[in-house]
Amino acid sequence: MGLLDVFRKRKPASANVAKERLMILVAQERATRGGPDYLPLLQRELLEVIRKYVNVDNEAVQVRVDKDGEQDVLELNVTLPDGD
Repeated sequence: MGLLDVFRKRKPASANVAKERLMILVAQERATRGGPDYLPLLQRELLEVIRKYVNVDNEAVQVRVDKDGEQDVLELNVTLPDGD
């Protein structure tokens, strides 16, 4: 370290910044993972079929897969509008 190095501003290495950002992205991906890849498509298709008969919003259909021992259980929740 020279005498002039004390007065220079050191920038963080771009590789370290990129590595930290990548670690954050990987952590977020791992948090959202766990469900099968087909669930968003299944939810979209179910919503399209339900909309043929009832006017519902996008959040009306929720699809979830749980483990029950060695079996996977598909849970489907549909919130229908009031019949007013």
